[in-house]
Amino acid sequence: MYAEDLVDRAAQRAGLSGPNRGLVFALVMAVLRHETLLDYWIGHLRDGKLDDGARVWLRIGLAQLFVMGMAPHAAVNETVEQAGRARGLVNAVLRRALREEAGLKAMREHAPASVRHSLPEFLAAKWEQRWGAEALEKLGEWNNTPAPVFVRVNGLHAKAGAAVAALSGAEPVEGYPGWYLVPEPPVRELQAGNCYAQDPSTGIAPLLLRPQPGDVVLDACAAPGGKTAMLGEMMGNRGTLVATDNAAKRLERLKDNMTRMGVTVETMVHDWEHRDAPASLRARFPEGFDRILLDVPCSNTGVLRRRVDARWRLTPDYTVIVNRTQTAMLARLLGLLKPGGRLVYSTCSIEPDENALLVKGVLRGMPGYQKLEERLLLPHRDGTDGAYAALIERSA
Repeated sequence: MYAEDLVDRAAQRAGLSGPNRGLVFALVMAVLRHETLLDYWIGHLRDGKLDDGARVWLRIGLAQLFVMGMAPHAAVNETVEQAGRARGLVNAVLRRALREEAGLKAMREHAPASVRHSLPEFLAAKWEQRWGAEALEKLGEWNNTPAPVFVRVNGLHAKAGAAVAALSGAEPVEGYPGWYLVPEPPVRELQAGNCYAQDPSTGIAPLLLRPQPGDVVLDACAAPGGKTAMLGEMMGNRGTLVATDNAAKRLERLKDNMTRMGVTVETMVHDWEHRDAPASLRARFPEGFDRILLDVPCSNTGVLRRRVDARWRLTPDYTVIVNRTQTAMLARLLGLLKPGGRLVYSTCSIEPDENALLVKGVLRGMPGYQKLEERLLLPHRDGTDGAYAALIERSA
């Protein structure tokens, strides 16, 4: 579960109105995006130890002042009022911060990249070594900029294209037919199933797989269903589309989404990391699948601007751990292809050892399969979220 889900749950429990819920969400995301920088400033403004509560309120206050650009009087007073026993300390530190605003911003400019962009040190060092200092700066800025809203038109609804194109402020996304940049989520069209909110980068895997009407297709890690909907649309709802996920609640969300969008799909709860294909699936499709989409769990380093807290879950050995999962799933799912069948392995990571290097390693030990094509999107180069997809074919 990611931060946005936790914030939404807390806001619902507190009965917050729409505007207040939006403010809380923006505050939490600002603190998570800039946590290291905020602590860097706090270390300058306050000598000695701080309890966790005081540090949280100082982060919130500084984020309002220097990240969100809120009015100083309101930002300080509202934060101090909520700070409880730490009111005096929070008030003093925030007012000092206002007096030293120019100095704090200068500190940021001269700080290490991992501080400026609030990235784990090992990740910033890895990116700089791989792509250079300029690319690291662009990636850091990208990850700390709130993501815009994109929607993809649902081609299964005849009037969807016209309805989405008519939205106020909707702009077609160059190079991605059917995608639009919109000022805010178009609730009415989303509820009607005329579109689905997803970044254009999510389209590379289904487009690379290219399922055909009449195919037997498996979407192995399907929830919440953005890629599943694309597969169903490309198939024209003709053939068999099976969507699986290891979480029943997420699969229920997928079913709701597919019903709204008019996608014909069968669903099944299954854990591909630890279990072979269910006997019922093998009995029903003894020859295997024509097409398989495998969107594996990953580090999320390509989507840090959306999954803001994911950066704080990463450790230097994280990819070693997640590679075990990715390798097991890829090897298992390749075995379910028909002769001549194709699988797309995809991630929202920009790390080679989760992408091209992992695919190469798995295929080295599995004769009879070959990589036909691959695509890698890099935020600092391509202007979209990061994503990887590799098309693999089983020999006929």
